[in-house]
Amino acid sequence: MKKSPVTTIVAIGIGAALFFVLGRFVAIPSPVPNTNISLQYGLLAFMAALFGPVAGALIGFIGHALIDFSYGWGIWWSWVVASAVFGCLVGLVAKRIKLAEGEFGKKDILRFNLYQLVSHIIAWGLVAPALDILFYAEPANKVFVQGLVGGISNIVTTAIVGTLLCIAYAATKPRQGSLKEEE
Repeated sequence: MKKSPVTTIVAIGIGAALFFVLGRFVAIPSPVPNTNISLQYGLLAFMAALFGPVAGALIGFIGHALIDFSYGWGIWWSWVVASAVFGCLVGLVAKRIKLAEGEFGKKDILRFNLYQLVSHIIAWGLVAPALDILFYAEPANKVFVQGLVGGISNIVTTAIVGTLLCIAYAATKPRQGSLKEEE
């Protein structure tokens, strides 16, 4: 199902706002400094799967930039870009599942979670640490530990929150051909 550009723009705005609220006010501190257990990636994965890679990238980018800005320490661009990369990569699954049409069965759950797992590994295991080293000259051992802890916690929270959001959304959509004409 093709979404109108207006719908996608509204979804980006709402998604970025919800990403910000979850990331800023529902963040659970982890034992690793400057690394939280984040519920917002489940929402981002759901929105990206529903609206595609561009929406996913923009929701992650804008939402993460707003979180960093609100804390007052400046925007940590390496992690903002990693959030955008994650949203974009998960958004690619939108072409493989029919969430918008109300389909999200066992194969879709598996596909969604495989995509989010690989996307988190790329975002937090490669992109964020590499950009931390490149942009901020951070020590490699520090940023790879942060990426590992952040990535693992994001995989788990996305598997739970993201999957539940997709299941709940699909359950609200009537399946094609499910309505019958009365005689």
